[in-house]
Amino acid sequence: MKTVLLFSFLVLLAGTLLAQQDAKAKEILDKLSLTNKSYKTIQIDFSFTLENKTGSVTETNEGGVALKGKNYRLRMPAMGMEVFSNGIATWSYLTESNEVNISENDPESDAALNPANIFTIYEKGFNFTYIGEESIGGKSSQVIDLFPIDKAKDFTKVRINVDKVKYQILKAKTFNKDGNVYTLTMKNMKTDVNLGDDYFKFDPAKYPNIQINDMR
Repeated sequence: MKTVLLFSFLVLLAGTLLAQQDAKAKEILDKLSLTNKSYKTIQIDFSFTLENKTGSVTETNEGGVALKGKNYRLRMPAMGMEVFSNGIATWSYLTESNEVNISENDPESDAALNPANIFTIYEKGFNFTYIGEESIGGKSSQVIDLFPIDKAKDFTKVRINVDKVKYQILKAKTFNKDGNVYTLTMKNMKTDVNLGDDYFKFDPAKYPNIQINDMR
């Protein structure tokens, strides 16, 4: 369940959005998208925090994602999972059981967990509004709230902090209808690292005695 929630959160960030309001918010988001589309590759280390509605449980896990066009590689050590995708197939490797599940990418399905568009989060499916400025880790950020047009979504709002100078996402927080809050905080980001296409494709030869579940 935790893995699904994290993936869903990354997909939410990766979704392409659109809105008709708040010119200042749109200007910021346009610059965010333009800046990050200029990178050949992006590597991010992040922390993912769950706060439940009573405030009695707070859980944080570390992870990382590498992006190259439609390719991505997502690692979540605490959850025992690493996900590879070359834009055609997705490999979900479970470290504890030494097995990999292979599926086809389906861009029309919510199960197509693809964080490859993490920096184009406003181009379809949301209305947005500019909130103000906030300091994040000593960096000035511009705060924007995103509201899903589809009211059937499980969340009511996503709040993002965009670096005022570099136009990179510093933090994103999702507010669920069940009262839980999920926060993704970017800890480190590298751009234009030389990553070959093979980096995003799972190689079973590197995992002796692996169990392969091909669901394509």
